[in-house]
Amino acid sequence: MNDAYERARQAIEAAHGAKDALGAASASTRDAALLALAEALEEGADALLEANARDVEAARRGGLAPALLGRLGLDGRRLAGMAARARAVAALPDPLALGGGARILPSGIRLEARRVPLGLIGVVYESRPDVTTEVAGIALKAGNAAVLRGGREAEATQGVLADILAGALGRVGLPSDAVRVVTDDAERGGFKAMMESDRFDLVVPRGGAGLIERVRREAHAPVIETGVGNCHVYVDGAADLDMAEAIVVDAKVDNPAVCNAAETILVDAALAEAALPRLGRALAAQGVRLRACPRSLALLRSAGVPAEAADEADWGTEYLDLVAAVRVVEGVEGAVEHIRRYGTRHSEAIVTDSLTAAERFAAGVDAAAVYVNASTRFTDGYEWGLGAEVGISTQKLHVRGPVGLEALTTLKYVAVGSGQVRGTVARRMARVDNQPV
Repeated sequence: MNDAYERARQAIEAAHGAKDALGAASASTRDAALLALAEALEEGADALLEANARDVEAARRGGLAPALLGRLGLDGRRLAGMAARARAVAALPDPLALGGGARILPSGIRLEARRVPLGLIGVVYESRPDVTTEVAGIALKAGNAAVLRGGREAEATQGVLADILAGALGRVGLPSDAVRVVTDDAERGGFKAMMESDRFDLVVPRGGAGLIERVRREAHAPVIETGVGNCHVYVDGAADLDMAEAIVVDAKVDNPAVCNAAETILVDAALAEAALPRLGRALAAQGVRLRACPRSLALLRSAGVPAEAADEADWGTEYLDLVAAVRVVEGVEGAVEHIRRYGTRHSEAIVTDSLTAAERFAAGVDAAAVYVNASTRFTDGYEWGLGAEVGISTQKLHVRGPVGLEALTTLKYVAVGSGQVRGTVARRMARVDNQPV
């Protein structure tokens, strides 16, 4: 095996060896680690931004896609957000204190459900160094060790973040190996080591469809599928156009390179003539390129809005860019049918003043998050009050939507008795004068 494979294998073993110490750490110690991480990010800002600038320039010369370049870059605002999220997670209640309650069984045994860490979590992602600290923070808060493999294009940034994380853990007396950052090579040796390892209790891919499918297919550990977001905004015939314009533009433009950005705009045929020119102009003004069905194309072009003809592939594409598909549909049923065919069960939105339409849409769409009169951009652990997230799960077991603190724990049952026994041997031993007791 190559050097990257061996380095990753050693990192996995080291993190696995540290997981018990982290799981036994007190809530106050885990919170102190998060606060130390926030301080270390601020103290190391200059070194981190300098390393990231080298990564971004190298990636630009190497022809990295604009959407991935946007994910790779750090600036003062994003760095401040990384520190703020670490502090926000520290301020949340301890997930290990939630428990599942206790009850007395008919046998007299007291059965208590206690919440415990999963153990060792592996996360694989692309181009986003801010994910490193976000995932590390939420893993630490829940008492888990973690191995984090970011994109090869972020190697210099990841190296600085690895030092920052190790230093923060050391400040509060936790093993520096509890969070390890894995870098990779052109042969993906680090990725291969993570997929082949049997040390992980959970592996989470966070990125495009290709990455998620490969992890799902190759990982030896359980996998939570996250991230692919072919999200839609449906503008109903009973929509307020001012509201529709604001939501559509936000959902598409606010950050087009993330999974909760809208990729397709669906417009009710009853409102198409009034809505499409206005929505098209608003999107075009923000640099969005439109790919439209025949009816949408005619309405947009007649209003002077530039657009291209959509093909079948456009309806299923997660662009992660300033591109949007546009389609006219026949009411709520047409929107739901389109989403059932092309959606990825991530986030879907309806804009409407009709409660009936809203309820029909919410009932008909199969997605982790359904919004009524709000942007899909709110599908985010921080926005939902979870502090942070490992990713957005689009599957149904064992978690759906933002993968927050509680999703990184499991239950341990502790049963306390007073000598109770069960079974045929025990019953035979309890017989008196051949009479069963």
